[in-house]
Amino acid sequence: MDRWEEACAALAAASPHMDKAIAAYGPCTLVKGKAAGGAFGALARSICYQQLAGKAAAAIHGRFAALYQGRPTPEAVAATPDDALRAAGLSANKAASIKDLAAKTLDGTVRLERWAAQSDDEVVERLTTVRGIGPWTAQMFLMFQLNRPDVWPSADYGVGVGYARIHDLATPPKPRDLAALGDPYRPFRTIAAWYCWRAVDTPAFT
Repeated sequence: MDRWEEACAALAAASPHMDKAIAAYGPCTLVKGKAAGGAFGALARSICYQQLAGKAAAAIHGRFAALYQGRPTPEAVAATPDDALRAAGLSANKAASIKDLAAKTLDGTVRLERWAAQSDDEVVERLTTVRGIGPWTAQMFLMFQLNRPDVWPSADYGVGVGYARIHDLATPPKPRDLAALGDPYRPFRTIAAWYCWRAVDTPAFT
């Protein structure tokens, strides 16, 4: 059975709009992340990519990862001089953020080895103690690295636009309204968000 088959069936039953979207865009292909360096590497990559276009972000992340033979670890990052991070292309703020991520991982604030025992809210709470990691970055980590099924990033612009297209709304709902509009899709809001993104990325269905 496809991993998200149950989720798609539940979403289709919850809304004719989502049923139509699933039929148009096909099965959900969201897969668990396999970033080099595991969870720490995935979070460091997120920091590298913040507020940058794809190619520029990829180049900087590539140089950063090369400092650690492609597998950054908290210990190695903590021992890296700031000048080396800056030479890789990281801004002062991003270098400080990645250093803070390493420090909070090493002191146990961020528990990379115990995700399964933590609720979504706890993961977000711990991650957002790290400089430069806000709720959106934490939610993306939950969705794409951990594959948690019931995350609803209501502040994400793309989710709002896609929700409006799928549900035939003239304008995207505001984040505070979108938060409640996701409730019918519990406990599979992650997959609902994935279809909202597809509605933005691909031509509108009829």
